This record gives sequence, structure tokens and C-alpha cells, in this order.
Amino acid sequence: MPLHTRQNQVFIMNNLPKITKHLLIINVLFYLAALALQTRGVNLNDYLGLHFIYASDFMPYQLLTYMFMHASFTHLLFNMLAVFMFGRIIEMSWGAKRYLIYYLVCGVGAGVIQELAQLADYYATHMNQYDQVNIGTEIISMDAYLNLWNTVGASGAVYGVLLAFGLCYPDERMFIFPIPFPIKAKFFVMIYAVIELFLGLQSGGDGVAHFAHLGGMLVGFLLIVYWSSKSSFFSSGYVGKIRAMFTRKKPEKKPKMTVNYAGFDPDKQYNARRKEDQDEVDRILDKLKKSGYQSLTVDEKKKLFEASSK
Repeated sequence: MPLHTRQNQVFIMNNLPKITKHLLIINVLFYLAALALQTRGVNLNDYLGLHFIYASDFMPYQLLTYMFMHASFTHLLFNMLAVFMFGRIIEMSWGAKRYLIYYLVCGVGAGVIQELAQLADYYATHMNQYDQVNIGTEIISMDAYLNLWNTVGASGAVYGVLLAFGLCYPDERMFIFPIPFPIKAKFFVMIYAVIELFLGLQSGGDGVAHFAHLGGMLVGFLLIVYWSSKSSFFSSGYVGKIRAMFTRKKPEKKPKMTVNYAGFDPDKQYNARRKEDQDEVDRILDKLKKSGYQSLTVDEKKKLFEASSK
């Protein structure tokens, strides 16, 4: 490998936001560990993947660990590519702490939605079956059959990240294969949601946890709505519009008496300072979206960090 290529790779990794970098590393390490143990006859997905709640192999901790396991290299590759492309932008916009909470909550929430979908399927089609199930190649016990319902992958959290990107940067144009022209991020998210819903409702199943994907988006949306109602940090894209729904100013009562010291109005000056601060944060976010994190000055990075910590 040429030296300049290795240098470029080191530069990219060193300039990734810390949570995005750690998520990429952790997922790759879990995948390599699974490959190594597989050579010794141990399937790590059986222990860390998310089993159906009625299965004997189910453990509560699997709601967290399943999102770091993957069924194949391509499964890992596409999920981590999405984390690299979209997750780093959300982390730079929101800050490390908020992004990490969002990622994990979306992943756990997606797992809960998947469990509910499997529970509905169980009561609809399997509850009245006998103790043995014919899976086509052999007849196995019901317990062994339920243990086959095993969900792995970061897709639930990734779909939450995609939703966040579509809400924060709805008009950002993206090239998505095989579409030959750029589409806006908001349409990209809508198309993916409709496809997942359609595939999830199809009978027979294709081995993909479509409802987990939708669950990640749903939980992500609810979390963003909650944060928008509590924080002044969100102001761009559709997130700003969501926040506006919860922060409409109530008619102010006129004070019975006001005191003006030689033309000095403390409330007016306070509101003016707040507006100046918010305008400055909006300007920095626009610069971040157009030119990337490295284009920000030290003062701008400090300002963005302080705003994300409020």
C-alpha cells in the first residue's frame, strides 16, 4: 500500500469524532471476535444476539449487545458506512454525549419493537402449535425453534441516525445508488421508511428485521421530539419546526409597573443577547454543514460545544 494512502487513512481516523470512531472500532472488534470463536465451534451471536423473549436463550442484556453483532461482513460494512457518513455529522452537530445517548436509545428501542413484532407473530401463528416444529429440513422442539429467532446488527440505531440526518438537514442532496440523480435527504428517509414498512408487512419473512429498522426511526423521532420540547439547541431543519410546536410563546401579561433607568431596559438587552448567541450558533452550523468540522475556528468549536452542553 502506498505511504500516502496509509497517511490518508490515519488522518481520517484521527479526525473522526470520538463516539463515531469508537463505534466503528467496537463493531469491528466484535465481528473479529465472532470470527475467531467460530473457528473453535462457538457462535458468539447465540450469546450476544437478541433472542425472542419466550426463548430459553433470551437474556435482558441482549437488548444492548445485539447491536454490536453482525451476521456477515457486508452486513457490518453497510451499517458502519452509514455510521461513518451520517453519524459523524450528527455527532459534530449535537455533541458526543447527546449523540451517544441517541444512538444507544435508538438501538435498544429498535430491539424492543422487534420483540413486540415477534410476540405478535408468535401469538398469531405459533402459540397453538405442538411441541415440535417442522422447519423443512428436520423436526425440532418448539424451544429450539424459538431460539432460532435471533436478531443481530446495528441497523436499528443506524436507521435512527438516518432519521436524525433527514430531520436536521432535510434539503441536503444525496447520491444514492441506483438512483441516477441526487435526492434530498428528507425524501431519502421517507423512501426508506416506506420500503421497510412494506417489506415488514409481507408474509413469509426474508430474514431481515424490518420492524427493528422502523423501531429505530420511531424511537429516534420520539426522542428528538422530547429533546426539542426541552432544549433551545435544536433550531435547524425540521427539528427546528418540531421545537417551534412546543415553544410557541404565550401572550405576555403587561407588568403593572416598569422601571426604566435612563433608558436602560435589562429584559430587552437580555433578549437581544440571546438572539445574537442563537444567530451565531446557526451561522456555525451552516458553516459546519457546508465545509465540515475542520473548517471551524477554535472559538467556533468552543461556541458550538457550549451550545450543545446547554
